[in-house]
Amino acid sequence: MENNNVFTYQYSANQNPEVERIRKNYLPQEENKLDTLRKLDRRAQTAGTVESLSLGIAGILIFGIGMCFGLDVFVGADWLSVLFCLIGIAVMLPAYFVYRRISVKAKEALTPEILRLSEEILTSSGAKN
Repeated sequence: MENNNVFTYQYSANQNPEVERIRKNYLPQEENKLDTLRKLDRRAQTAGTVESLSLGIAGILIFGIGMCFGLDVFVGADWLSVLFCLIGIAVMLPAYFVYRRISVKAKEALTPEILRLSEEILTSSGAKN
């Protein structure tokens, strides 16, 4: 009785793109100028979003507490309803202005670097007229 240890492997060409995609996830990533430009643009476009959303959500929650008091859950607490609603509105109102201020400052700070990188990319690709 003879023991033959044989390994057989079947490869399908259809699996090749999936294998390459998975392999690409584990290779070290090289960041080029275009990737850097995309990151800077994304950072300039989303600046101030977290801060303004935080203010808006906090204001909405405080306003919601005031609305709960307005439903007469606590009898005789109508003044709390007005108080919480006004505080909630006061917290929500500056959210847009905070967003505008932070986004304008971020764009001003990032503009020179974005313009420099875009100029480098355009001149190196020969696309500049």
